[in-house]
Amino acid sequence: MGDHTEAVQLDYDPRKITYEELLQIFWDSHQPSSPSFSRQYLHAVFYQNQEQHDAALASKAVVEQKTGSTVRTAIAPMRSFTVAEDYHQKYLLKNHRALQNEMALVYPQHPDFVNSTAVSRLNGYAGGYGTEEQLAGEIDTLGLSSEGQKALFSIVRR
Repeated sequence: MGDHTEAVQLDYDPRKITYEELLQIFWDSHQPSSPSFSRQYLHAVFYQNQEQHDAALASKAVVEQKTGSTVRTAIAPMRSFTVAEDYHQKYLLKNHRALQNEMALVYPQHPDFVNSTAVSRLNGYAGGYGTEEQLAGEIDTLGLSSEGQKALFSIVRR
């Protein structure tokens, strides 16, 4: 169990968001000066090329300068990526069975469900990420019934 690090791999369109903007979101989303307690839960940015490496190091330096603290987040090459087991996929959404079932009707094949942007968005909202205003701006694009939309709004309002 200790020979891996749990991580998220992002596919993004650099015409819509830059790597540097993604790094800023990353730094704002965790405590970079906190130590990692195990390899499994390592705080890290994994880069795929020299450009990403340089950008990650530069952004780390900015965070250190801004906070006055040593950043303990690792900057490391991505050597491989293994998709998590099915029972880990869209874990936060699984706590909201009705929403999960609604999406399973739209995406009956598990790989399609896991790879769906809409399902990923729902998973984020189910985990408490995103505001009511953000949800209002995209609710009609998520493929939910009116009951599903109401359920999702009630989750976000908590």
